[in-house]
Amino acid sequence: MELASMDAINHFQTLMDQVEEPLKTTFQNVRQGHVTETLIRFLKAREWDLSKAHKMLVDCLQWRVQNEIDNILSKPIVPPDLYRAIRDSQLIGLSGYTREGLPVFALGVGHSTFDKASVHYYVQSHIQINEYRDRVILPSVSRKHGRPITNCVKILDMTGLKLSALNQIKLLTIISSIDDLNYPEKTHTYFVVNAPYIFSACWKVVKPLLQERTRRKMQVLPGCGRDELLKIMDYASLPHFCKREGSGSSKHREGGSENCYSLDHPFHQQLYHYINQQARLREAVAPIKQGSFHVDFPEPPDDDAEISKTIESELHKFVSGNGN
Repeated sequence: MELASMDAINHFQTLMDQVEEPLKTTFQNVRQGHVTETLIRFLKAREWDLSKAHKMLVDCLQWRVQNEIDNILSKPIVPPDLYRAIRDSQLIGLSGYTREGLPVFALGVGHSTFDKASVHYYVQSHIQINEYRDRVILPSVSRKHGRPITNCVKILDMTGLKLSALNQIKLLTIISSIDDLNYPEKTHTYFVVNAPYIFSACWKVVKPLLQERTRRKMQVLPGCGRDELLKIMDYASLPHFCKREGSGSSKHREGGSENCYSLDHPFHQQLYHYINQQARLREAVAPIKQGSFHVDFPEPPDDDAEISKTIESELHKFVSGNGN
């Protein structure tokens, strides 16, 4: 690493040593013992501008304190049928790991509907998965491999993407903003598979708007992406929609452990039981108020807002062009 980079990291460390409680405590949950890697993530997110990276991290810590993010893994989504309904419309799951140990998250972007609960439940669920990844999954695989593993791979299944996706842009922008501002550089690579024409049309106009570091992370694979993905992970870690050509169109609704979106999948079973266990431990100390967290929604960064408007505009053009 260049001397200038090391100087920035060391200076950043000095600044963070000076923060007071409760920011210092929540920073422990963010860094998970990997201080240098955490500081580098925020520096990368702000193009190695120390002043901007420091402000970003402090803002993140203040957001965590104000919204009690440290307690979100002890906040159950109740009742269980609502939890299942959220999973069925959110379509996100952990399918396995790359050979280097990075968790592989699958997202059913094309079939996601986000129509079973309020925006706050979906935001709560998304943050819970982020926190479970960062506080449970990544520390576990880091210990297993004997080195810091601090990010993941995401496979975005575009099967079934329709013009109705226009209705999801507001929620997806909120979630994207939360990730950009509070969980930067947590995704090593985004793989897009099963991309229909409507995605390709939007991608052409959105791609130039992305920062170079984001463009480098995006890989649009042919078909279900199986052959390319098998270069970095074993067959067992492929999401169900990547295991054979044409599998994405119908498999997302199947139950059982093969479907990484299903509540029956080991990842969701472990997450569900972990949250309920943490809730019981916390309730033994103080009663927990039922209902979803109402997390403050950040204003989207200018880049995200522009991208959202561009996607919305392109989808409207597509609707008009098809006479719908």
